[in-house]
Amino acid sequence: MQYWLFKTEPGCFSLDDLVFSPNATTSWDGVRNYQARNLMQSMKKGDLGFFYHSGKKPEIVALVEVVREAYPDHTAQDPKNRHYDEKATPENPRWYMVDVKLVSRFNRPIPLEELRKQPELEGMELLRRGSRLSVQPVEERFFRHIMNMVKKDQDITLPSA
Repeated sequence: MQYWLFKTEPGCFSLDDLVFSPNATTSWDGVRNYQARNLMQSMKKGDLGFFYHSGKKPEIVALVEVVREAYPDHTAQDPKNRHYDEKATPENPRWYMVDVKLVSRFNRPIPLEELRKQPELEGMELLRRGSRLSVQPVEERFFRHIMNMVKKDQDITLPSA
């Protein structure tokens, strides 16, 4: 099992957008960073991740599960889509996406400032200065610590892998 963090601007795609998606599932499309793309290509079905709102009020708001492994991001080949990439072709798609499903919306989001105050999270990618990846790995020890923070406010049953 691997753990991840999926960043999104709530004005582009929010937790509510995920909640109201069919089966609370969506494709994580539009990633146009090679490092983030490579990370998505290493994701496996059943991996868990935090759904993170970036922007004016940065916070972890939910837990998601990867329900479909990496496949070509069709938005890269659609000239009408804002994620269009003229170099992407069916033979060389360049960009990939995964599908994620909502596991649990957190009763109390965990703000970035609260995460920064946790000595147990020292070294976490999200907390590194200049860290801008929209998809990033989360070490198991960091994942467990954050889940323990969440569990103080609600009971969450993790899906079995």
